[in-house]
Amino acid sequence: MERHIAGIQQVGIGVANVNHAFNWYKEMFGMDIIVFNDSAEAKLMTRYTGDRVHARTAYLAVNMAGGGGFEIWQYTSRTPEAAKHAITLNAPGIVAVKMKCFDIEKSIAYMRSKNVTILQDVANDPKGKRHFWMKDPYENMFQVVENDFWFVHPTDNPARTGGVAGVVIVVSNMDASLKFYKEVLNYGDVVYDKTGVFEDLKSVEGGTATLRRALLTQDIPVKGPFSRMLGPSYIELIETPASKTAQHIFTDRYWGDLGYIHLCYDITDMHTHEQLCNKFGYPLTVNSKQKFDMGSASGQFAYNEDPDGTLIEYVQTFKLPLLKKLGLYLDLRKRDNSKPLPDWMLKTLRFSRVK
Repeated sequence: MERHIAGIQQVGIGVANVNHAFNWYKEMFGMDIIVFNDSAEAKLMTRYTGDRVHARTAYLAVNMAGGGGFEIWQYTSRTPEAAKHAITLNAPGIVAVKMKCFDIEKSIAYMRSKNVTILQDVANDPKGKRHFWMKDPYENMFQVVENDFWFVHPTDNPARTGGVAGVVIVVSNMDASLKFYKEVLNYGDVVYDKTGVFEDLKSVEGGTATLRRALLTQDIPVKGPFSRMLGPSYIELIETPASKTAQHIFTDRYWGDLGYIHLCYDITDMHTHEQLCNKFGYPLTVNSKQKFDMGSASGQFAYNEDPDGTLIEYVQTFKLPLLKKLGLYLDLRKRDNSKPLPDWMLKTLRFSRVK
């Protein structure tokens, strides 16, 4: 069956103050383009919000250099809850976001000049890729990783970073999770799958254990309207002795509470992707089934879960603002979604930059 994954669109981040978080991510990661800014009730997500409709405000922020974005998400009808225990490598869930970087030394120097918490100095992963671990003011971990794919080279960004290159997900059963991410999400290329104690994780809580880690990337190149900007991505799965029996980091909390709430993929054909999810035994748990407005953008969205219950979102975009001030929008239903948009068209997003 043909795949319709077009890259990581965004990672959802639950925060207590959406404006404060957006400004911090803008300064530290260059996530300064707002694709949409929307306030509404999340009526279709009651499965994950205690069977009650809750209101929220959300920004979709991206970096023109390429990679996925952040959906910065704040409850407005309740106070979001933090995880009951510190987020470490010992409980299932999304524990870190991988951020693209083209000059690792200048990036870490910039972070230090801004008094950012550095958890792990520059080190090599099992394939020799240099990276460092850091934490934002909201206790979310990031792994800043050298990357070769750029839509626009971020020479004017003092952090030398782009957007989201992937995520680190702690799992309870590595083999079951490998099956899900390979079959459903197209991560069939195993960069490494190793067991041991790893020097580059020793300063990250939970990283001193003998653990198994597997880095995956797509075995089929991404395609679709935004594929030139989103680019290839990586999933790193980590299984520790503690994670085999630990509760998920969102146990007894709501979708939208503090932390990494979901991993979202851009989809070019939702109907076909739903068939694929059903085929492999991971049916959609939420499906808008029709046009859903997100401020100045619209599309269809759906969710399912990985074997541990980590939420995976899928979005097929119908309408995207190109020049909001002039009322110019792109209707993707009128074109072949397997083909990438022209670079000049994607670059009009820069007019939504917040300085």
